[in-house]
Amino acid sequence: MGTSDNETKLYNVRSAAEEAYYKDCTLCPRKCHVNRLNGTLGFCRAGASITAARAALHHWEEPCISGTNGSGTVFFTGCSLGCVYCQNYNISRNQAGKEITTERLAEIFLELQGQKAHNINLVTPSHYVPSIVKSIRLAREKGLDIPIVYNSSGYESVDTVQLLEGNVDIFLPDFKYCGQNLSKRYSFSSDYFEAASKAIAEMVRQTGEAQFTEDIMTRGVIVRHLLLPGGLKDSKKVIKYLYETYGDTIYLSIMNQYTPLEQVKSYPELDRKVTQKEYDELIDYALEIGVENGFIQEGDTALESFIPEFDSQGI
Repeated sequence: MGTSDNETKLYNVRSAAEEAYYKDCTLCPRKCHVNRLNGTLGFCRAGASITAARAALHHWEEPCISGTNGSGTVFFTGCSLGCVYCQNYNISRNQAGKEITTERLAEIFLELQGQKAHNINLVTPSHYVPSIVKSIRLAREKGLDIPIVYNSSGYESVDTVQLLEGNVDIFLPDFKYCGQNLSKRYSFSSDYFEAASKAIAEMVRQTGEAQFTEDIMTRGVIVRHLLLPGGLKDSKKVIKYLYETYGDTIYLSIMNQYTPLEQVKSYPELDRKVTQKEYDELIDYALEIGVENGFIQEGDTALESFIPEFDSQGI
């Protein structure tokens, strides 16, 4: 079916505030300063219209996020970090997805709530934050009353995170690296640790300690860390930093689900799964230093079947 003139016009309805952010884009730490309104693409490869690849109930998040009903997850297209090993590579770099309006995104939130989702889970949303905030407010006006989860790489601008205050209930950032060598090689970002540490501090400031209702998180911060092949030494530094900085204020999610996909063939050290011995050593270390609020993964989670189809379902 073709697009009507009215539908086409909707894509261009933005507030002056939204346009200002996209006209000279500094939403992420890369600060590309591109004009996304005229189609110029920065590192994230995103234009000024929201593009998303899937909106559906997702059952593979942490138990307090997925619960029994699933998390109402919206996967956005593009990414400001662009890790070479990304399991969502088809949307983060290959740009699978469909353009939608802020009004349509608000409707999607309400549809997911109608499917009994425990929350609305925004995956890789950083480069659309001004528009997403507008969608959240529109949906709230129409009855959205479940928590909003901000699920990101951790590579965030503090200014952008501050735009989310009062709109996001749960932050679910990654904290990928302490060492600059790894962040430069795998994510093209020498400033990853600096940016992520500042962003997470702001997230914790906004939410405070975690809150739950019947084992479902309603407010708080869960920081994820994915163990990479050969990355045990750096991973221990990540866990140590987070625990020494935040103690039991936050939850840690230590993951072994790294999956070597086709795009890592030119990084031979990444072309294997994490061993059980490597993962056990990291978990033992976390316990030794006192980590109690956390999640671990058991069994063979490094399976491509855990990666959803980005077929525009629900969009």
